[in-house]
Amino acid sequence: MDLNGRKTIFLDVGGVLLTNGWDHPARQKAADHFDLDFTKMDALHNFIFNVYEIGQITLNEYLDTVVFNQPRGFTHKEFKEFMFAQSEELPQMIPWLVNWKKQTRHRIISINNEGKELNDHRVQKFKLRDCFDAFISSCEVGMRKPDPGIFRLALGVAQTKAKDSIYFDDRPMLVSSAATLGIQALLHEGFEQTKSILENLA
Repeated sequence: MDLNGRKTIFLDVGGVLLTNGWDHPARQKAADHFDLDFTKMDALHNFIFNVYEIGQITLNEYLDTVVFNQPRGFTHKEFKEFMFAQSEELPQMIPWLVNWKKQTRHRIISINNEGKELNDHRVQKFKLRDCFDAFISSCEVGMRKPDPGIFRLALGVAQTKAKDSIYFDDRPMLVSSAATLGIQALLHEGFEQTKSILENLA
């Protein structure tokens, strides 16, 4: 695979740089911590979360549907603090990426599905502005992967052609979605593998 000369790097965030912001294990953990019926909570989550991720409702509105649909012995603030605390940095990737970015000519842009409050928290807490030149986040653009429109938008923002870009995601379905547009889309299977591929771009 000849990747030399590609200039724009697109990266997912959850599963590549950080843990996923609000995935199934995080929701199960929250249900256990706050003594919630996980089955009911998860059914409501699946009903409305996509709407939150494309920026059509706020986190409080999402929580009003999923958690605070009846009186609770805890507050929105307490629940949100628990949600935010589930985000953790994956080993090695961020410090290496920041350093590699400084040493190369490649632009790095995120393409991620995330609700606004979670996205803003993760960008700030983990200093993701040091990693990325721009953020194509579902909450800001009103589209979410695997919608091909979000990848077309990313190419437009970067002013780059699909053949001159490379994209990493930890989910095979989303890799395939990007690949249909001609982007060199690769499955992120771990730090060392992705690091090796990117180092060979320089």
